[in-house]
Amino acid sequence: MKSSFSRPGRAVAAAALLAAFTLTGAPVSHPALLAQGDANQIVPLNAYKDLKWRNVGASRGGRVTGFAGVPQQPHTFYQGSTGGGVWKTEDAGITWYPVGDGQITTGSIGAIDVAASNPDHVWVGTGSAAIRSNVIIGRGVFKSTDAGKNFEFVGLKDVGQIGTLRVHPTNPDIVWVAASGSPFGPTNDRGIYKTTDGGKTWRKTLFIDSEHGARDVEVDVQNPNVLYAATYRGFRKGWDIISGGPADKGGVWKSVDGGETWKKASAGLPATLIGKIDLDIARSNPKVVYAMVEAPTTEGGLYKSTDAGDSWALVNNSQRLRARPFYFNYVNVNPKDENTVFVNELGFHKSTDGGKTFTTISTPHGDNHGMWINPDN
Repeated sequence: MKSSFSRPGRAVAAAALLAAFTLTGAPVSHPALLAQGDANQIVPLNAYKDLKWRNVGASRGGRVTGFAGVPQQPHTFYQGSTGGGVWKTEDAGITWYPVGDGQITTGSIGAIDVAASNPDHVWVGTGSAAIRSNVIIGRGVFKSTDAGKNFEFVGLKDVGQIGTLRVHPTNPDIVWVAASGSPFGPTNDRGIYKTTDGGKTWRKTLFIDSEHGARDVEVDVQNPNVLYAATYRGFRKGWDIISGGPADKGGVWKSVDGGETWKKASAGLPATLIGKIDLDIARSNPKVVYAMVEAPTTEGGLYKSTDAGDSWALVNNSQRLRARPFYFNYVNVNPKDENTVFVNELGFHKSTDGGKTFTTISTPHGDNHGMWINPDN
């Protein structure tokens, strides 16, 4: 191994120093260095009172993992990132402005949903659930009743990362939250939560254990008593990222009473190890449900149920759809066509045959963390 002093830059510096001695016959003199100033000195206000703060970047706060549109206002969207807070556009993305600054107590946003029955009601779940090397823990749920002008804290401060938040399609006071929990260690605050009074009180309706949390919850808009949830074990250690655990604890769950009680689905799903899962229900045919499932070797991939979650079949385990599943693993189905399916990961993939085959569509940047489709258009 070469000594670090053998690098060319060091050699040049040494040669220059030698030249300074040989050309002058004595070391080159330099002005005396000033000692450090007094740390207790008070700088007068008039020395800087005319200075103005300005933003020098970055203008983004990392990956965007919370997003929602407003069907009645097709140019209005909200987005939340892992460190940059919540932003809103009213001109289809030409301009964005921050909402919630100074009100939402963390910049890490995991989920956003707008009440379909009242678009002034905007709900935000903090704590991005796409956990990787850098993680900011969540600080609960926030709610706006004036389309994002003002937000108030409405609870669940200690539930950690919120992967999904869903508002009842006809009652904006009923909301379900999927909390994967603290990414740094076991807690009993993870699971599925429900409020029926606009966030004044919450009840935990699905809890596995201190290590298995909920990553996703989806509502059948035709019958809001039917919900699906996905649970898994996910942690960010100082030396490792953990994603997955025994399939008897992680996996897909179904409720037929509005999320009050849950039954585990297992037929056709991986039976040993299971990790991060993302779900979507076909609005055009709610018996069709898709799941992107993280699992070992050929067991992972896109699963599909055609009987409302009673049984599942693996329809595509292509590695192209499964890059870094602990980080990506997103699926969305076209609201008007049960066979048009999108998978987001490093690439952006589209299927028109129910997930059997996919084509890749170019996007402006890699790393695709999901999508929102206007159900009316």
